[in-house]
Amino acid sequence: MTEPVPAAGGGYALPVFPYRRPAELQGERRRHKVAVVGGGLSGLTAACDLAGRGIPVVLVDEDDTVGVRGASSRGIVYAQKTLEIFDRLGIYPRIAEKGVTWSVGKVLADDDVLYSFDAARGSLSKQPPFINLQQFYIEWYLVDRLMELPAAELRWRNRVTGIALHEDHAALAVETPDGAYTLEAEWVIDASGLASRIRGALGARMTAEQGEDRWCISDVRFKKPLPAERWTWAKAAFNDGRAVWQHPMADGVWRLDYQMGPNADPQLIADPETVRDRLRRHLGTSEVEIVWVGPYGYRTQLMEHFRQGRVFFVGDVAHVMNPFGARGGNSGVQDAENIAWKLAAVLRGAAPEALLDSYDEERRAAGAHNIHVTTRTIRFLAPRSPFEHRFRDAVLDLARRYPFARALVNTGRLSVPFEYRASSLTTGGGGAVPNLPITLPDGGDGALSDLLRGDGASFLVLCFPGVAAPELPAGLARCFACNGAIGGLPVIRGAALKRIGSAGEVLVIRPDQHLAARLVNPAASAVRAALDKALGKEIAR
Repeated sequence: MTEPVPAAGGGYALPVFPYRRPAELQGERRRHKVAVVGGGLSGLTAACDLAGRGIPVVLVDEDDTVGVRGASSRGIVYAQKTLEIFDRLGIYPRIAEKGVTWSVGKVLADDDVLYSFDAARGSLSKQPPFINLQQFYIEWYLVDRLMELPAAELRWRNRVTGIALHEDHAALAVETPDGAYTLEAEWVIDASGLASRIRGALGARMTAEQGEDRWCISDVRFKKPLPAERWTWAKAAFNDGRAVWQHPMADGVWRLDYQMGPNADPQLIADPETVRDRLRRHLGTSEVEIVWVGPYGYRTQLMEHFRQGRVFFVGDVAHVMNPFGARGGNSGVQDAENIAWKLAAVLRGAAPEALLDSYDEERRAAGAHNIHVTTRTIRFLAPRSPFEHRFRDAVLDLARRYPFARALVNTGRLSVPFEYRASSLTTGGGGAVPNLPITLPDGGDGALSDLLRGDGASFLVLCFPGVAAPELPAGLARCFACNGAIGGLPVIRGAALKRIGSAGEVLVIRPDQHLAARLVNPAASAVRAALDKALGKEIAR
């Protein structure tokens, strides 16, 4: 439970995890339940979620650390739904303590504030709208948590070079410092990133588009006091009329993203003197410590199918999107949660294998939606035609004076959970249920996520006053009465419960805290039918 420390010359000194000789190289023959390939944000989340549900999982990674060596920030903004997932996984308290919590954002054009917002207004969740924290911290906390879970095994410096699919398992070819071996697993989650060897070996199809816009990240420390808010400039005079993002992070570091325009020279825009000059113009001070600088360009990528036989693709291997609104990393974490609860349900015998088909159905739709949203942002920030230039400039000019135009200013629609309204698992609903603060049946303070911890495939059934307690098979769901006695059900209480349900309603909530069904005065058979549908039993018919 140690923390990274700043390294000499910028960046951080990251941990080095020990390599251990795999059991297969010692003559043992094993077939694992689930193998996760890739120890980044999505892979670690998937492994932690599965192990927390009691499902044996082995994670293999070709490196022996977290983050990207020498790079500071990468992903930094963790949205409320992702924080709720991390709360259930047991690492949220460390994130909240280390990170920078914020809810206020401002959108500017030069020196004019076009509008501001406070995402905390109306929020029902126990978690805040956003916490900013360097990605390697999140990964480190997940590794620490995995080391506490007996169902998890971590294998560092294990490089997957190929895969063979069989009827009842997958065989991964793995190279280590001690030689090569074959790792067999019933199911594989590929979280190995953009250059996935598994995707290449299986010939999985995808669409991709390379953007022309270039940006430069500058992670810096400085003495000038600034509020812990997200500021975005649609255009900034100090950056030659181009866009800028300004975010606080842990350790007094600020993430500054500068738009450099199409086809900018990556070496030139990251040159130390060029960077310092840009920082002076932005911050008005030369007392700046550069922690890390890196140029990057945008691309989009979407696999045709997120499942291929016994392999599921999550995170950047499945979808790559422009990072506006922090949709990339948050989407990958939600990919991981989606497949984790479904695999747990199947492996525990609570659901048919057909449930696993819904991972592709739900998360590919989410990936396509996020790519669409972020592509619209880049078209606003980097217009491709004279008409788009005129439109953008007109919107910015009008937004200075008229509220209606502010809704058209698109500097990045912030990450929100995808709604599974059209999913084959949904009877009615599909949206994410906020992690409401509640009083638990034992009288203690808690949240909805406390009712979902450590249970392999269980759903929540929330019964509001005026309904009868449904009789359901043991282990299928946990039923609670909301704000009053109903039959012999345990009671949860909280003023916020009235915001999600009303008298006469029964809510069926999935293990990923999405609403599977909203039923009005239902018979017990209707509740059971909604649960069966949410477990993929209709798909299996």
